[in-house]
Amino acid sequence: MTNNKTLCPYCGVGCGLEVSPPAQAGRETNRDSQGNPMWKVQGDRTHPSSQGKVCVKGATVTEAIAKDRLLHPMVRNSLDEPFQRVSWDEALNLVVGRIQAVCKSPGADAISFYGSGQFCTEDYYVAAKLLKGFLGTNNFDTNSRLCMSSAVSGYVQSLGSDGPPCCYEDLELTDCAFLIGTNTADCHPIVFNRLRQHHKKNRDVKLIVVDPRTTSTAQAADLHLPIRPGTDIDLLNGIAHLLLRWGYFDSGFIDECTNNFPAFADVIKHYPPDVVAGRCGISVNDLETAAKIWGKSSRVLSMWSMGVNQSSEGTAKVQTLINLHLMTGQIGKPGAGPFSLTGQPNAMGGREVGALTSLLPGYRFVTNPAHCAEVEEFWGLSAGRISPTPGRNALEMIRDLENSAVKFLWIAATNPAVSLPDLERTKAALRRSPFTVYQEAYYPTETAAYAHVLLPATQWSEKTGTMTNSERRITLCNGFRFPQGEARDDWAIFAEVGRRLGFVEQFTYANSAEVFAEYVQLTRDRLCDQTGISHNRLKTEGPLQWPCSESGNLKPGEPARLYTDLKFPTPDKRAIFAAYHSRGLAEPPDQQYPYVLTTGRLYGHWHTQTRTGRIDKIRKMHPQPFIEIHPRDAKKLGIQDQDWVEVRSRRGYARFLATVTQAISPGTVFVPMHWGELWADHAEANALTHPEACPDSQQPELKACAVQLAPVKPEIVSSEVLYKATEFKELTNIQSS
Repeated sequence: MTNNKTLCPYCGVGCGLEVSPPAQAGRETNRDSQGNPMWKVQGDRTHPSSQGKVCVKGATVTEAIAKDRLLHPMVRNSLDEPFQRVSWDEALNLVVGRIQAVCKSPGADAISFYGSGQFCTEDYYVAAKLLKGFLGTNNFDTNSRLCMSSAVSGYVQSLGSDGPPCCYEDLELTDCAFLIGTNTADCHPIVFNRLRQHHKKNRDVKLIVVDPRTTSTAQAADLHLPIRPGTDIDLLNGIAHLLLRWGYFDSGFIDECTNNFPAFADVIKHYPPDVVAGRCGISVNDLETAAKIWGKSSRVLSMWSMGVNQSSEGTAKVQTLINLHLMTGQIGKPGAGPFSLTGQPNAMGGREVGALTSLLPGYRFVTNPAHCAEVEEFWGLSAGRISPTPGRNALEMIRDLENSAVKFLWIAATNPAVSLPDLERTKAALRRSPFTVYQEAYYPTETAAYAHVLLPATQWSEKTGTMTNSERRITLCNGFRFPQGEARDDWAIFAEVGRRLGFVEQFTYANSAEVFAEYVQLTRDRLCDQTGISHNRLKTEGPLQWPCSESGNLKPGEPARLYTDLKFPTPDKRAIFAAYHSRGLAEPPDQQYPYVLTTGRLYGHWHTQTRTGRIDKIRKMHPQPFIEIHPRDAKKLGIQDQDWVEVRSRRGYARFLATVTQAISPGTVFVPMHWGELWADHAEANALTHPEACPDSQQPELKACAVQLAPVKPEIVSSEVLYKATEFKELTNIQSS
């Protein structure tokens, strides 16, 4: 029995998996609830990132691969009509004909594409080449806009380039781990396991966790700082104030390796301990303890995720955290540095390949004429073909559907009818789309209800491609099953559209290995150089971190930290201090909406449940959505544990069962973001959230909005909150009609 080495397709940890086929005929085999034989999954002990460990999502991933799949292309003329099964030729002719018509009038800018961190790098690359190169539009964004775009912006502005400078090896080398805006134990469990083992074994290692909730991560901390939502910059500037006052700074590093420290020092003088403690809702003693731990540590590793990025001042938060590293010289050495934990399996790969509206492959920018010229020459385009203007981001696509500027919308491998903020507005905009193509592996999903064309895509297990995890390690994800129905690889669909548009030579690839070999040439001599990596090398030697140049000698498993020479990819090779005052929440609580709602992930579920919601074990772990309320707030409102609660914001409402707990700070409530209308009635977190976004990264503030709460009589709430399989049975059967 052959074990297939691959990568877990969930979070950005990038755990290696070994998957073995079901038992041979005549032998006992495990089957899922629909009778499909299940492949066995275990951790790959040779994978340097995860070292054989795997969480419940990775361990059960094969249980969903054959359930509720989109098997055939389907089309309809309007959203009020049922889908009809068609051939691939018919579907692609319709798609290509509409692209050609839109390009003719009003022009390619009326086309928008919204993709996913679930893509392999090869999928991203062919889509970027088609959209940004040969169609000439930068309206190519992905759900990384909701996930990591503030980290991208912060790294670029402070250090000169995107790219986390750290390695997972640093988890076992640090003596101070500073976690802010990340419930790592639940959302990146294998990273947390490595850190926690190191923490337990070494009494001198300190763990600081900043989070308004007492999460499982915070429970393991030496110091938990339950700050009020929106006060991250206050806290970080307050720590910097004390570090400067007490002399915990590296003057040599500051003088020789950075710029703009005087402006930063002028800002932090306004953040004395009593002011910061009052704003954050913590004690002066805890603030001073955090500063002392950072200042006295020789190797400080900070980590953050959505709690920092998903903010109207997300870039400022990232840069303010990086300031602490620059101030104390805690970067470019083992065990230290600012480490962004990516949310999706290949969000890093998308950043490398140019899958945000302002980016081009190889960490290039559409606003840089030299970068555009380099890519145009490589792709064989005429000068000026690539637009020098960033395209529409995800939120702007919604706005421009409203004003009819978008005539063709292509969505692939993501579910914006659940995941985007201000959800009722999003759904109304999607209903206005004149023509929407939805490329997906599963059916039904919430977004399928807004599509005119459904294209069946292969998913993890059925296609071969590469993914880059949070530590910049690239793994080959081998396909090991035949595609379901008529599903095709995403990159192959994009390439076929390119050929049908007349770009035959430019989009002819024999396989994904050829796509990757072309892409890596655009990374040559860039910070993310991958010219020493190929599918064949990854298959024979194992995962590799970049930078890994053709002339380099990086070995599998060997760490590749950035900035070890203390030179940064800025014009003068110096990092840059940012000087930000805190602006607070975009929508602070008030008399009418007195509570702050924060949202997040649960250990077992993934995003909008397209995959995990179809796995019995995970559904039993998390059977229904809920709202966490502090006992003090619950008593004031007359709410008891397991009562139904209606939550209203200025945009919509939702209903949840109450979990009354001291794990949430007073004045703050929490709901998980996983439930869309397929899985529960009126339990969509994003029916409440607002679209205000960071001005630099354009990442929306999904982590905080103002709400009001009220108990609800049980008789007016549906008790059925599980997947509505029966309700959608007729829709699914359309595929075989």
